[in-house]
Amino acid sequence: MKVGIIIGSIREGRAGEQVGQWVFDTAKGYEGAEFEIIDLKSFNVPLLTSPTVPGMANRQYDSAEVTNWSRAIDACDAFIFVTPEYNHGVPGAFKNAVDSIGPEWQNKKVAFVAYGAANGVRAIEQWRGVVANFNMWDIRTTVELNLFTDFGDEGFAPQERRQGELTALLEQLIG
Repeated sequence: MKVGIIIGSIREGRAGEQVGQWVFDTAKGYEGAEFEIIDLKSFNVPLLTSPTVPGMANRQYDSAEVTNWSRAIDACDAFIFVTPEYNHGVPGAFKNAVDSIGPEWQNKKVAFVAYGAANGVRAIEQWRGVVANFNMWDIRTTVELNLFTDFGDEGFAPQERRQGELTALLEQLIG
C-alpha cells in the first residue's frame, strides 16, 4: 500500500510542511505501507478552467501541471490530507487541486490531519463531503491540531497526546 501524505497549503510560511514531516516521520516506521510526502505547492496546479469535466477527461488533462499532479495521486492507494482550516473551511488551492482531477481519487482511503484556530475540525467536515463524491473511504479517527497549543515560537510543537492520536489514525488507515 502506498500512502500519499498531501501537504494541502501553498502559502509562504505555512505550518503544513512541519506537520506533514511529523506525520511522515511517524508513519515511515509502519510495516505494510510505503509513505510519500506530496507537497501541493510543488505542483503549481492552475485554476480549473478546462471545459472538459475532469472525471470525463480519461486522465488526459489540458496542463502539464495537472498531469503531473494526476500521476502523483494515481500512484497512491490511500492518503493523509494535511489540511489547514481557512475561514471555517478548506483551503482554496487544495480544493481546486482535488477538483482538477477525478478518477485518480476513486475508491481510496483517506485520513485527515488538520490544524487551525479551532483545530481544523470544520475543514475536516467539509472534506468528508468532498471525498464522498469520489467514493473515498474516510476513516473516523482524525488528528486536530490547535494553532495556540500545538505551535509555539519555534514552530510546530505538538502536545504529547497528539502522537497517540496519530498512531491511532495510522493503524486505522493501514489496517
